[in-house]
Amino acid sequence: MESLLYSWPTPFFSSLSTSFSNQSVPNARPIFPLMHRAKPHFEPLRCTMSQSSETESKPKETKLWGGRFEESVTDIVEKFTESISFDKQLYKHDIRGSKAHASMLAKQGLISVSDRDIILQGLDEIERRIEAGEFVWRTDREDVHMNIEAALTDMVGEPAKKLHTARSRNDQVLTDFRLWCRDAIDRIIGSIRHLQVALVKLALNNEGLIIPGYTHLQRAQPVLLSHLLLAYVEQLARDAGRLLDCRTRLNFCPLGACALAGTGLPIDRFMTSESLGFTAPMRNSIDAVSDRDFVLEFLSANSIIAVHLSRLGEEWVLWASEEFGFIAPSDSVSTGSSIMPQKKNPDPMELVRGKSARVIGDLVTLLTLCKGLPLAYNRDLQEDKEPMFDSVKTIIGMLEVSAEFADNITFNEERIQKALPAGYLDATTLADYLVKKGIPFRTSHDIVGRSVALCVSKNCHLQDLSLDELRSLNPVFDNDVYEFLGVENAVKKFNSYGSTGSACVAHQLDFWVAKLELNRSGPH
Repeated sequence: MESLLYSWPTPFFSSLSTSFSNQSVPNARPIFPLMHRAKPHFEPLRCTMSQSSETESKPKETKLWGGRFEESVTDIVEKFTESISFDKQLYKHDIRGSKAHASMLAKQGLISVSDRDIILQGLDEIERRIEAGEFVWRTDREDVHMNIEAALTDMVGEPAKKLHTARSRNDQVLTDFRLWCRDAIDRIIGSIRHLQVALVKLALNNEGLIIPGYTHLQRAQPVLLSHLLLAYVEQLARDAGRLLDCRTRLNFCPLGACALAGTGLPIDRFMTSESLGFTAPMRNSIDAVSDRDFVLEFLSANSIIAVHLSRLGEEWVLWASEEFGFIAPSDSVSTGSSIMPQKKNPDPMELVRGKSARVIGDLVTLLTLCKGLPLAYNRDLQEDKEPMFDSVKTIIGMLEVSAEFADNITFNEERIQKALPAGYLDATTLADYLVKKGIPFRTSHDIVGRSVALCVSKNCHLQDLSLDELRSLNPVFDNDVYEFLGVENAVKKFNSYGSTGSACVAHQLDFWVAKLELNRSGPH
């Protein structure tokens, strides 16, 4: 039995050995010399991934930080610690930050103007190659910063070695990340506006349509559909406001904080901050490199957006069901079943509801990551980017598909009309009638409750009760009571600011049409 348990075929070990064999990394290419002050001529840059070989072992490229080390890191450590597989999307922001830093170094006399120009031209060429798909990211160079700096060194030589003066990857990555988050917030706000426009257009196209309003998922009061849709528009406006608040707080520059203690070199942090569009440099260098509260705030704002969209998704999934039948999604935003031919599913909004879990999970990941870290920087913080990237990508997708769904649904007015009489939706309006007659609200509540009980026993609606039947409950009832009964009359009676009354909703629509710069009278 023991031999059977521990007897493995030889090919298994052979393949295992191949899979986990140490991989060799080719040497760096030699530096290409440049003429002083002449426009550089860039030779083709060949960045290759490290290759494993069973017959040949090549020395690894020395890390840019490798001066005090006598051994290279193992392949397993290198693969585990790399971040280039995901942080390469920061390349634009890294190049932008490096350009600002190089310009500041030249102004402060820490590098020559000639070196600055060579660095700037080299960075432009690297950006061009990245966007043209000619730049190969190298895992052995760990991250986006080292890939770009090492490639710049390969390309222009000695001037590139001066770029990291008075800068650490700690403040460099935070500068890149804040720039990226700033741009991401702007993209999300654009997507929020797109969904708001879609919802306002839907409200305009269905102006005057009354639907049942729900509390506890039970029919409660009649409301205008436009009023309900505008509720989501208001929520999205606050979502955008939270993002703008977050953007204001994150828009401070960590560049120049270095590893944690700053530098003794005569740098100008205000210059780099201004050139990168930040409000000001961060006041405390330790705080600048160690905290990720701006990421937490951004993820929190995204999580609230996700919850709002999930609620919208839940409502529309319910309304598309046979039990409700309030909306009919077009075929273009529906899917079918692999086994049930009759099915037409509102899958996009189901996934909006489902993907909210991912966005909330991204926030929880960062909260858990940050909760036990001492000051200042810790390598754990490398894990802050993937949840942020995922959250932004997911939120933008949720917003875009929700707008697409809104553009491709119609409301089933006949089905909605049939649903309105049930549920005594005009009961609260009847209580208001009694209050206007001078009866205390609690007494009015009791009288209407007994009126509903009478209707239940008679299997009728409140407006079907005769005046005598109503007066049997309280003599204050008069013929004008019927002006308060029925969903149409009930909706007309709402007149408080922000309510579902026709005039109130019209004002709300006018506000959003103006704010979103839409055409109130044209086709929607």
